[in-house]
Amino acid sequence: MQSLEAELEQARALEVDALADAIESIGFECTRCGACCTGEAEDDHTATVFPDEVRDLQESTERDWRDVARPMPYGLADGEDGPEGETFEWALQTDGCGDCAFYEEDDDGVGACVAHDDRPLICRTYPFSVALAGTSQPMGEVVDSVALGAQRDNGETDEEGVVRAHECEGLGRDISRSDAEDLAAALKERAVRELEEAIGVRDSYDPTPVESGEVVVHDSEGAKQPDGTPIED
Repeated sequence: MQSLEAELEQARALEVDALADAIESIGFECTRCGACCTGEAEDDHTATVFPDEVRDLQESTERDWRDVARPMPYGLADGEDGPEGETFEWALQTDGCGDCAFYEEDDDGVGACVAHDDRPLICRTYPFSVALAGTSQPMGEVVDSVALGAQRDNGETDEEGVVRAHECEGLGRDISRSDAEDLAAALKERAVRELEEAIGVRDSYDPTPVESGEVVVHDSEGAKQPDGTPIED
């Protein structure tokens, strides 16, 4: 297994043109169906958001931290008064129906993001993701994929990674080259940012005593309370 630093160098070396080629070959056009913004059955909508993205959404929507993001639920235990324990990273906040708190539908049932211009990278790049070759990144559930490759001097091809497409009714539709390039640039940025964040979390992590009924969130900036307030040593 490669180090996170080695994975980060791979992510930084990704070529936007190659990513755009892969996206074009799969095809995509957003139909505004809202499936990627809403919860499913008993599972709430869960989308990772970086600390600086939370602050950007706070500023643009004039909402409190808790109204923008919630502790990532994975790893938390069910306490008497709700979730408790330590977790890593933040998820976009959800409403009472388990949908993203920024998703709204008009009278005709057409969905829209009320923070579209400031939406996080994970939202800007859905339904695509990148799995770097030989790394620890989980593949996840995919419906289509295209391998990336680099041509060597001897004519053979080294696999650099895979562009993955996840379930979405907009897949397979024509996409313009300019839109594919914009999406590819965001996809590369996300791959880099995810690894930078993972390294930051690893380097700043310090096990924190958690009282019954409390939640501590560890991100790249250190330990925080659910309202985003740093926990002092």
